[in-house]
Amino acid sequence: MVEVIPSIDVESFDEVKKRIRAVAPYVKWAHIDVSDGGFTGGYKSWHYFKDLIGFKAPVKLEIHLMINEMDFRWRDWVLTSADRLIFHLEAAHDPAFVITKIRENKKQVGLAIRPETAWQVIDPFADDVNLIQTLAVSPGPSGQGFKNEILDKITHLRRIHPRLIIEADGGMNPATAKKCVHAGANLLVSGNYIFNPPFGEIDIKRSIQDLKNWSS
Repeated sequence: MVEVIPSIDVESFDEVKKRIRAVAPYVKWAHIDVSDGGFTGGYKSWHYFKDLIGFKAPVKLEIHLMINEMDFRWRDWVLTSADRLIFHLEAAHDPAFVITKIRENKKQVGLAIRPETAWQVIDPFADDVNLIQTLAVSPGPSGQGFKNEILDKITHLRRIHPRLIIEADGGMNPATAKKCVHAGANLLVSGNYIFNPPFGEIDIKRSIQDLKNWSS
């Protein structure tokens, strides 16, 4: 069955903690977006790794590192209590090295690509990571529109790697979730539909169930 992971894309760690508590009754994982403006063209969200050192969360945490210079910045994030670190292929000169270092520090590792990056570039690393993240929006704020080119990437990766965990992230709603799952995605990351739903008042349980129901 498809798993939905709420995405947290906010400015302060207090808000990060608030949203983690809000989603904890309904999910096993929470996804925290990290951006300092460099990789995301000026957009910034919470990005202070020291806040996560020793932090005890009620769910497992995956950190989506939308930051440059991952060839050495992995050192900061392996110190945190995160369970999984996802970094961008485009943000590392030697992705294999970064993957190895994150694994050596007992973290799960995910590798992400921008919407405009070809799936063939990430394919050689598929067997060395815990998941591949296909981003359906430009790295940056929540609420962007879904880019359909992600579907072709998911389809090709699923055909070549039947057991690969593929995470679709960005522009997620029941309709786009269905497309992603039918293409082969295992995990759906959603922020705006959960924390700013089109039906009005925030209802996290309902939003997650909507995404699961329509994607089946």
